[in-house]
Amino acid sequence: MPKDYYQILGIKKDAGAEEIKKAYHQLAHKFHPDKGGDEQKFKEINEAYRTLSDKDKRAQYDQFGQVFEGAGPNQTRPGWDFNWQSSNQDFDFDFGNLGDVFEEFFGFGSQARRKDSKKGRNIEVAMQMSLEETLKNQEKEITLEKLVKCQRCQGSGGEPGSKIKECFTCRGAGQVQQVKRTILGSFNSIVSCPECMGEGKKPEKPCHICYGEGRIKDKETIKIFIPAGVDQNQLIKVDQAGEQGKRGAKAGDLYIRISLKDHPIFERKGDDLLMKLLLNFSQLAAGDNVEITDLSGKKFILKIAPGSEPKKMLRLSGKGIPHFQGRGQGDLYVELNLKIPKKLSQKQKELLEKLRQEDL
Repeated sequence: MPKDYYQILGIKKDAGAEEIKKAYHQLAHKFHPDKGGDEQKFKEINEAYRTLSDKDKRAQYDQFGQVFEGAGPNQTRPGWDFNWQSSNQDFDFDFGNLGDVFEEFFGFGSQARRKDSKKGRNIEVAMQMSLEETLKNQEKEITLEKLVKCQRCQGSGGEPGSKIKECFTCRGAGQVQQVKRTILGSFNSIVSCPECMGEGKKPEKPCHICYGEGRIKDKETIKIFIPAGVDQNQLIKVDQAGEQGKRGAKAGDLYIRISLKDHPIFERKGDDLLMKLLLNFSQLAAGDNVEITDLSGKKFILKIAPGSEPKKMLRLSGKGIPHFQGRGQGDLYVELNLKIPKKLSQKQKELLEKLRQEDL
């Protein structure tokens, strides 16, 4: 099903160039993988912008629902239905869905797929942090049980000193031909060699520890650098710290998902902090100097102006959370709240009665 680029960018079909550009920048900033965003969503946003920001591509997309790179006016375009009639039966084809079929039949793109299939698996783990820890860069250690490089064969898959020889089955090509019968007839299909798993070569004597895989299950301790300013559910990527690929292939990536603990005093709002300060009526009415402690543990005096009303917000610049991988820091907002005692002494009752008589 064709993608709706207008819906992806959150704009109308009659949107102008500036509106498209503005929507793209907002979404790209929000979903950028380096800022913990959704990588797949980020790719879709870029794809939509490249099409809609180009006048010719946009006109083609509006007419056909997709863009045909390099297609001439008389060429059959991918995505069009084609009816093929034979003497025995009719076949309806959607050429937009045949890409994978022809890749399988004729081997198009198979080399890239073999390379990707050997890459190690990505891993995602959760890491819990306190709000205080987000104020500074952190270095933490985690221990994972995963597939790691075999130390005996150093990832080659062969016993130390064993020669790596050309695969007898595929003669080093990494591929073999296979005949397949389909509705289109019989085809010679090029597939990955099952003997050498597409390597084109294999060890003369497989490693007796990893049995030729080049990797084994083991525990590994990894140091993780967490930048200041990380937020709830943010992803930190550690390149090639996932599971090891087969026979020395590239390892997958490790993703750390941040989970922040609730704080008894401070509530995070983006890079700003909110705290609620309980004050007596006399403090709000007559004013006061109150000592408070910020998230870093530093104490300072907060001046309460006379006649301050409950729910009033005081902003303390630069007392919030550092901006993630940027300069500056958020602010601390202090909400003034009236503290009403549940029990009063006799003297307090008498004083309150006097205040009531004074219309206070």
